[in-house]
Amino acid sequence: MPHNPSVTPLPIVAIVGRPNVGKSTLFNRIVGHRTAIVEDRARTTRDRIYGDAEWNGRRFIVVDTGGLEIHPGDPIEEKVQEQARLAIGEADLIVLVVDSIAGLTPADLEAADLLRVAKAPVLVAANKADNDKRELEAAEFFSLGWEETYPISAAHGRGVADLLDAMVWALPPESEKEIARKKRQADADEWARDMASGRLSRLGEGDDAAIEMAAEGGADLDLAFEDEDAEVSLALVGRPNVGKSSLLNALLGEDRAIVSAIPGTTRDAIDTHLTWGRSEIVIIDTAGIKRPGKVAGGPPAERYSTMRALKAVERADVAVLVIDAFEGLTAQDAHVAGFVAEEGRGLVIALNKWDLLAEKTDRTFDEYVTSMRREVPFLDFAPFLSISAKTGQRVGRVLELAVDVWGERRKRIATPELNRVVRAAQLRQAPPAGKLGPPKIFYATQVAVAPPTFVFFARHAAGVHFSYKRFLENQLRDEFGFDGTPIRLIFRERASGRIGNNPGRARGGSGAVLKRSMGATPGGVRAVRKGTSGSKRSVGGKRNPQR
Repeated sequence: MPHNPSVTPLPIVAIVGRPNVGKSTLFNRIVGHRTAIVEDRARTTRDRIYGDAEWNGRRFIVVDTGGLEIHPGDPIEEKVQEQARLAIGEADLIVLVVDSIAGLTPADLEAADLLRVAKAPVLVAANKADNDKRELEAAEFFSLGWEETYPISAAHGRGVADLLDAMVWALPPESEKEIARKKRQADADEWARDMASGRLSRLGEGDDAAIEMAAEGGADLDLAFEDEDAEVSLALVGRPNVGKSSLLNALLGEDRAIVSAIPGTTRDAIDTHLTWGRSEIVIIDTAGIKRPGKVAGGPPAERYSTMRALKAVERADVAVLVIDAFEGLTAQDAHVAGFVAEEGRGLVIALNKWDLLAEKTDRTFDEYVTSMRREVPFLDFAPFLSISAKTGQRVGRVLELAVDVWGERRKRIATPELNRVVRAAQLRQAPPAGKLGPPKIFYATQVAVAPPTFVFFARHAAGVHFSYKRFLENQLRDEFGFDGTPIRLIFRERASGRIGNNPGRARGGSGAVLKRSMGATPGGVRAVRKGTSGSKRSVGGKRNPQR
């Protein structure tokens, strides 16, 4: 994420050095997981990679960069150097990584000369000091001129704690926004302690009796929404060389990612924060997703890149599938889109390179969309958009659609309204009879958001045919929208015993509280404090997307 004080109050630490000294290994060690791809060869990292870290109660952002070289002699590597220099320019603290095994090299001296004019303070990390002998040999790096020199082993963690202590000490003071965040975190920790001690109780997702009681009584379940500070997370996905990094740069108005006509230029999933209107958006640029056969037989970096791209979809709210309009929809494009839908993420399909199509008419786009929907009918919920990342044509609409889809994924439908549509749908078209007889749907209720999930209670629920489920989904979309997001329909057998039709009982007596489908966090559940008279202590709230 670029250092934008309006977006993030956290200081930035840039990890720099010549190629193959272990910068990515140190980056992964500091952030606590394998974010950057690590290989035993130089020039693996290309773009700037950002990660959040915390040490001794102090949070900061760490940036991994490509190796510093004065004369790389390669077009892509020259752009790598530009990215590294941008990271140095935005950093509040710089960590120069050197190799204690190789000793001081001319490339280290060149990197040091570049850092002497940097505005940020510099710490030297002599990596690969795996034993006492190498720690002593690392003393030669004091000749670079910086007293803060630390022998470490990023691979084994040796000496990294001392380096982190020095990093935290050298960071600028905490911002007011970060101090306020710490207070909110302390309140959340108190909530968690109350829950653990038994002073709070909750009813977890999966309590079918409570759900059915709410559905039959016309009550709304107490669904939790993300807190007000939640960000819109957007992943740019697609095949190699369709223009994902060009789209990222066009959205940001700067060269955030390296762009080249050579397929496979991007290797890591790169997170960038962007302030857009009153919303904060995280844009994740990913490596091109190749066919499984090619990935399995390719180098390790390609396998890791594909894994990171798929993981990016899993942690995103909305995925923008970038398609080469000149080539049209391919089987791999459909495969990637299917993965997004299976993960329950929102989807926007961007037809890039629209400027390359010759002899376009006012009907060309509609013909394209009709043809693609015919080829992949399971994506009929996704909006299409024609863009040109190169010229900037309609790239702003990508963010508009993504934020709209973000809101659709969190849409909540009142139980009476939902049941009205379900009854009308059955009158219009009754469910076809199965082996056990004709199914009958009695009532339904929404049990989750992101993606919207509905439970239908029926007789012979197992006999509801796929085609009728599709019919019901279409009825819900016609009535309530849900543009750009998959929706989940779950069919359950109605309980044999009748539940009294008492809406008040269903609303207040069940105490039904469901976790968010996006994961259980202190801000994502509602809790009832024991010993109170119906009072609820709520953490989190609904947030509407803003433009």
